[in-house]
Amino acid sequence: MIFRGPHPDVSAPNKNVAEFVLGDISAHKNKTAIIQSETKRKISYQELSESINQLAAGLQKNGFKKGDVLAIYSPNLPEYVVVFLAVLKLGGICTTVNPLYTAQELAKQLSDANAKIIVTVSAFLDKAKTATQTHAVQEIIVIDSETEYRNLKGLMQANHELSEPSISPKEDLCALPYSSGTTGLPKGVMLTHHNLIMNMRQTEGMTSHNAISEKDTVLGVLPFFHIYGMVVIMLYTLYRRGTIVCMSRFDMEDFLDAIQTHKVTKAPIVPPIVLGLAKHPAVEQFDLSSLELILSGAAPLGEGVAIEAANRVGCNIAQGYGMTEASPVTHLLPIDSDPNKIGSIGVPIPNTEVMIVDPETEQPLKTNQNGEIWIRGPQIMKGYLNRAEATNESITQEGWYRTGDIGYVDDEGFFYAVDRIKELIKYKGMQVAPAELEALLLTHESIADVAVIPVADEEAGELPKAVVVRKNELPVTSEEVMSFVADKVAPHKKIRLVEFVDKIPKSASGKILRRVLIQKEREK
Repeated sequence: MIFRGPHPDVSAPNKNVAEFVLGDISAHKNKTAIIQSETKRKISYQELSESINQLAAGLQKNGFKKGDVLAIYSPNLPEYVVVFLAVLKLGGICTTVNPLYTAQELAKQLSDANAKIIVTVSAFLDKAKTATQTHAVQEIIVIDSETEYRNLKGLMQANHELSEPSISPKEDLCALPYSSGTTGLPKGVMLTHHNLIMNMRQTEGMTSHNAISEKDTVLGVLPFFHIYGMVVIMLYTLYRRGTIVCMSRFDMEDFLDAIQTHKVTKAPIVPPIVLGLAKHPAVEQFDLSSLELILSGAAPLGEGVAIEAANRVGCNIAQGYGMTEASPVTHLLPIDSDPNKIGSIGVPIPNTEVMIVDPETEQPLKTNQNGEIWIRGPQIMKGYLNRAEATNESITQEGWYRTGDIGYVDDEGFFYAVDRIKELIKYKGMQVAPAELEALLLTHESIADVAVIPVADEEAGELPKAVVVRKNELPVTSEEVMSFVADKVAPHKKIRLVEFVDKIPKSASGKILRRVLIQKEREK
């Protein structure tokens, strides 16, 4: 059974992403496009457009051409946007690198992507130099200071005539982000100009979601290297002529201060930050009344935490759903949805088909049945770079992308993501979803954060174990944790073991790194 959303399909122009995002800015040239939160530096749409053109001209003059790959290894800065769009304007490809990567991890991505240039900041220069000893690049360019390497400003050419190449939007790549690697080695995700443009048009066509408009100030705290920050915040906000408040790092009080200072209206964030809004004591110290919408994505958000945060902050919280391989958005929750839908990831966006499939038989399922979420639409990637086998495993011959996520659709067409297939715990042959138990445990007043992992057991196969971060002022015992869950779930879902820790390991996008905890458990 194939499910679609309630909105009509949309179309996309045959353009380069850079032209699509910043084509005609005449009506907004003096409007602020980006504010750097830490320095209060402001850049207008006119200044942004000029900087992009000048950098594109400088790169072209130095031999960068269509199809070449440039790596950005930097925290969120206005220059990140300039570099990204200048590269795309030339028909080049941006591979965006996690700024927390080690030199070894950076070298692997540079090599796999065959990057010609790396753009970084002075704080990361030593790691960049070490990485380029393994994979030589043509040039290292530094954004923020004068070093022995060329500075970004020094590369900009005001007088060089820019020659923009013709592109084939459906075939030519523009972005090469790497998947998180939480279920395997990181892989380069090949995204075309059409993929990204179509996903922005699909989001725009989701009128019930109250998408970003020119009236909005959008908080850019999620990293731009990640597909969520790259497309939903960086590109889509500029396409809609909003203003981005750019934060180079996350700190809860700085995050709250940025909302208050810049009167942020839309905040695309991840569940750990929603959890902070629900439970962090500093929230009461700041005026967050400007917020109209919090969009949570990248990982499952528990209904209890969502309700608690929404009530505390006083604005709507809506989940979205997507993945790097889908550019990223596939589902959004309509703003006027019934309050009991707050735990839903929403409905499919325009031009998107969804099936719930039995993971073992691959037969389509009906409503209210758990299965793997399969997605088909114009936002689905071209494939994994140099990994034809992995591409064929993830995309069927009919064009369905296998998400690896378990979910279901209710009778009204609202979807729910339950967990990852590979993260399911098998207790005496019955499936236990860690995310479901985590959402429940986060409603406990003495629990600040939690992850649930499998522990091998001779009799049961696997036992669910809760790895818990206590709230300092509210101690809780293992017995209390287990009892709290036992009263609310079926017997096979009970927590059987508890461990207390100081911190839950998470990726930059907010996903629990369950494999790290599982590996530690196995090493005991």
